[in-house]
Amino acid sequence: MKMCIAEKPSVAKEIAQVLGATTRRNGYLEGNGYCVTWTFGHLCSLQEPHEYTEKWKTWNLNTLPMIPSKFRIKLIDEEGIKKQFAIIEELVAKAELIVNCGDAGQEGELIQRWVLTKAKCQVPVKRLWISSLTEEAIREGFEKLMDARDFDTLYAAGSARAIGDWLLGMNATRAYTLKYGDGKNVLSIGRVQTPTLALVVERQKAIENFKPETYWEIRTNYRGGLFSCLRGRFNKKEEAEALLQQILPLNLEIISVECKKAMESPPKLFDLTLLQVECNRKYAFTADHTLKIIQSLYEKKLTTYPRVDTYFLPNDQYPKIPGILKGLKPYADLVAPLLSEAKIKKSPKVFNDKKITDHHAIIPTGVFSYDMTPDEKRVYDLVARRFIAAFYPDCEIANTLVLAKIGEEDFKATGKQILQPAWRVVFGTVTDKQNEENVLPAYEKGEQGPHSPEILEKETQPPKYYTEADLLRAMETAGKQIEDEELRDLMKENGIGRPSTRAGIIETLQKRHYIRKDKKRLLATPTGIELIHTIQNELLKSAELTGQWERKLRMIEDGKYEISGFMEELKNMVNEIIHFVKHSSAKTIATPQEEAKTEDTAKKKNTTKSLKESSPLLCPKCGKGTVLKGKTAWGCSLYKKSCDFLIPIEIAGKKLTQKQVETLVRKGETGILNGFKDSSGMAESGVLKLDPTYKVYFEKSNKKEKT
Repeated sequence: MKMCIAEKPSVAKEIAQVLGATTRRNGYLEGNGYCVTWTFGHLCSLQEPHEYTEKWKTWNLNTLPMIPSKFRIKLIDEEGIKKQFAIIEELVAKAELIVNCGDAGQEGELIQRWVLTKAKCQVPVKRLWISSLTEEAIREGFEKLMDARDFDTLYAAGSARAIGDWLLGMNATRAYTLKYGDGKNVLSIGRVQTPTLALVVERQKAIENFKPETYWEIRTNYRGGLFSCLRGRFNKKEEAEALLQQILPLNLEIISVECKKAMESPPKLFDLTLLQVECNRKYAFTADHTLKIIQSLYEKKLTTYPRVDTYFLPNDQYPKIPGILKGLKPYADLVAPLLSEAKIKKSPKVFNDKKITDHHAIIPTGVFSYDMTPDEKRVYDLVARRFIAAFYPDCEIANTLVLAKIGEEDFKATGKQILQPAWRVVFGTVTDKQNEENVLPAYEKGEQGPHSPEILEKETQPPKYYTEADLLRAMETAGKQIEDEELRDLMKENGIGRPSTRAGIIETLQKRHYIRKDKKRLLATPTGIELIHTIQNELLKSAELTGQWERKLRMIEDGKYEISGFMEELKNMVNEIIHFVKHSSAKTIATPQEEAKTEDTAKKKNTTKSLKESSPLLCPKCGKGTVLKGKTAWGCSLYKKSCDFLIPIEIAGKKLTQKQVETLVRKGETGILNGFKDSSGMAESGVLKLDPTYKVYFEKSNKKEKT
């Protein structure tokens, strides 16, 4: 018998169906020579300190650091876990071959290896490595099963990460709680969470200490084009006014006109962090919420494996592109021009085998279903449009630089025009802000004429508070401010946390009341600020240093760094931290629980208030406007500005009620409704649904209306 073990029941069910293991047993599926069982996330963990030695049971500064000579795993003490593990253990004992079908990533490898180790697996193990759960991908994966030993370095990296988090978290948390806590609550310290908190605290400190400075700039309007003085900022208003008086009577002369055509590539495909950033900016989704949605879309076979850190596709994916595009039914109009070409565009900015790690970028699978929640539709729409745009031609633009003189003073104007929108049509935008703000008229060298100068009074601006999107970016680049996409890609090796864990870190900081949300802004609480100010050890709170540790974990995964060397460095780090805490002066840090009570009370009051008030009907497409009733349709308040969402008041002879429209907007579909008429005038019932592009469609039903 061949035994397959997946990471969750839903995945096991998909695999079993393809393998023909359709007979349901207690805790597994069986048939066709296979049995398919499952874990549900972590069944095992590293042992607690007191399980290594009795002296670590009591929290005492003198017993630190705690460094076991050998780390051991244990089964998590929950009835459901014990029951499922007993089934796995029994199946392992009977199996002649085991196929590890865990999630194809570092954490998935660690989860399954620990379970198989605990179950005393002695038989050969193969590895299923797939990027989507479509039937085709599963069949192809089983045809190309890999040897489990090929993933030993992946497991080693996962083990090193878990042990590193244990060593640092257990020791530093106990040390700081014993030294600086109030005796009632724990001060939690973590290898990734503490430097992430430090990023928020340092940004907040920079904002609070910022002192704005006033400065002045001169610009002038010549024939509708805005020209800026190349002297830049004036620190004294008198100097700006003197120059203004000097140039006021003089003509502006065009010195040179340089117009360069350039090509703009489509935006990169999504990795997890980029998708989380986009969802936060566009829909205010938390990183954790986005991860849950894209995981759900993966399990529904609609998108590929989500926990990825690359924007690229492998070259062997190229022949599959036409088939995937054909499967994107709601986007047929956008896909048609691509499929009509003799050959679909193949760009090195999309296909690059050297940039592929465990998996490729997040893309649609080509399998499509309308069975999506409103939030799933939003995320799917982002992924689908980004994928389609990748195969459109580059956008052609014209960048114009005009240099001018007014007397002896130099001025310049810049403009940008979109000549061929190309991929921009996929997103429904053929202009951008810069284009709208300064489309320059045609100028000729040597022309001159009167102009209208003015002085602009401005203030230096403080840094902005982190949003969740900004913080994800900062974690990706270890806190360095990098706008350039290529440089940011190179910095990923030194980022803190992994794409799959960053959302959880931000959630953890909020749960521990070290940071809080204020609309989109992330603010550090007094406890979070005081904790970071108390930690003087840079190893513990530096994003850059933590990023270097992350890089070593990736090197272990690639087989370029020995785990023993990493462990030695970790132990030295822990010893240094404990020594520093023991010999520092004591003080008490305010506990987060008191703040939490105040916040919870305020939340309850606000919740009660909001329940009494009717909440606005948020546009499901843009997430910014509200849905309002017009003469012939319900539509987004931003219609004709930035959103085209509409629901006709009458569909197939039926006028919609407000309640039906609200249900459609909030849930993505109505219940079964009567009163529709087909093309011949016959009455029929059915459901109204929103497709992933947020267009309303009718699905006929033979059932009676639900009331």
